[in-house]
Amino acid sequence: MSNVIVVGTQWGDEGKGKIVDWLSQKADLVVRFQGGHNAGHTLVIDDNVFKLSLLPSGIVRDNTIVLIGNGVVVDLFHLAKEIKQLEEKNIKISPENLIISDSAFLILPIHQLIDNIRENKQSSNKIGTTGRGIGPAYEDKVGRRGIRICDLLDKEDFFLKLKKLYDYHNIWLSAMGENKQNPDDIFLKLWDQGQFIINFVQPSWLLTNKYYLASSNILFEGAQGTFLDIDHGTYPYVTSSNTVSSQAGIGSGIGPTSIDYTIGITKAYTTRVGSGPFPTEDEGEDGVTLGKKGHEFGTVTGRQRRCGWFDSVLVKQAVALSSINGIALTKLDVLDDFKEIKICTGYYLDTEVVNYLPSSEKQQKRIKPIYEIMEGWEGSIVGIRKFEDLPNQAKNYVKRIEKLIGCEIILISTSPERSDTIYLKNPFDVN
Repeated sequence: MSNVIVVGTQWGDEGKGKIVDWLSQKADLVVRFQGGHNAGHTLVIDDNVFKLSLLPSGIVRDNTIVLIGNGVVVDLFHLAKEIKQLEEKNIKISPENLIISDSAFLILPIHQLIDNIRENKQSSNKIGTTGRGIGPAYEDKVGRRGIRICDLLDKEDFFLKLKKLYDYHNIWLSAMGENKQNPDDIFLKLWDQGQFIINFVQPSWLLTNKYYLASSNILFEGAQGTFLDIDHGTYPYVTSSNTVSSQAGIGSGIGPTSIDYTIGITKAYTTRVGSGPFPTEDEGEDGVTLGKKGHEFGTVTGRQRRCGWFDSVLVKQAVALSSINGIALTKLDVLDDFKEIKICTGYYLDTEVVNYLPSSEKQQKRIKPIYEIMEGWEGSIVGIRKFEDLPNQAKNYVKRIEKLIGCEIILISTSPERSDTIYLKNPFDVN
């Protein structure tokens, strides 16, 4: 038995979907513990492409149970749509393999409206939100006015809470010169959709502890990346939840001593969607090449990602923040055509050298990367499944990353395909 957490170590889009999919074959229960349908996981399995944003990646595996934990915010309409899309691809989904926490909070249409109004009114310094209502939903959660899945058990109570929430937000909408929203317009649609979802509902803490006491393998699936964390990320250009490993227990209902291993998903270069600091961003030809070769477009939004070189300072910090035991290095094959490859080994903050990402937004914008140049391998590694079969230059690159971040690399992805992976250690076998 072993319980494993998967987190992203950069700004999301590290390739967690593929890694979680592979790990899911070893897991009895896969748990999504934070975020909402602002996350995007793409799975390539033989000739089938699955794009998930809310359902845990393990849902495509036979005999794997998946849980949407209490730390997730749920859009009922999107969830139903995602279930339908998978069923159309012959993925069986039922209350037997999909469980939804009864204490997860709902994303409502008014949350999406508020999200988009806020972003559109920003003339500059836009956060880069997906516009899916994630932030406003979490605000209502901590403001103690949110609506939870369990509220769908009582129709009258649900409507009263919905009306109260809409009354609260209508004050702001009116002040912003926007039309007030009528909860009557959405109530029955929400209720009807909720009655379908309620069939999947259980207390998440009961389920996670049941599997833990049964000595089962549990996989905790994070969304986004470390530096989108509301506390530890490049604030304010962050998401509205905690993305580090500590959130796994909070967002699912299991204690911290139940965790055995944390694996950090790390792209062999760096990308970011939306606004915010990005020390190693390459706005020249190399950045364009990385974007094209890596097909760097967001799964959820379709937006083009900003691209740049591997930032060892950033990843080393992520290793510390989540007590990461091992790294899954993804998209190594994207670097195939480069004669030289850069690795950021430190930052200049004005005239000072710093080895961490400062918390201050102004300082983050002033830092400049210190690069080390490594020899590229200038040849395809697509499909290589043994470390010894990699070109020496690729081996050297992997080993250098290990040394700089102070963490071993246990898995290397050499293409989007499920099977094109070098497995050096199985995190479920650490005990």
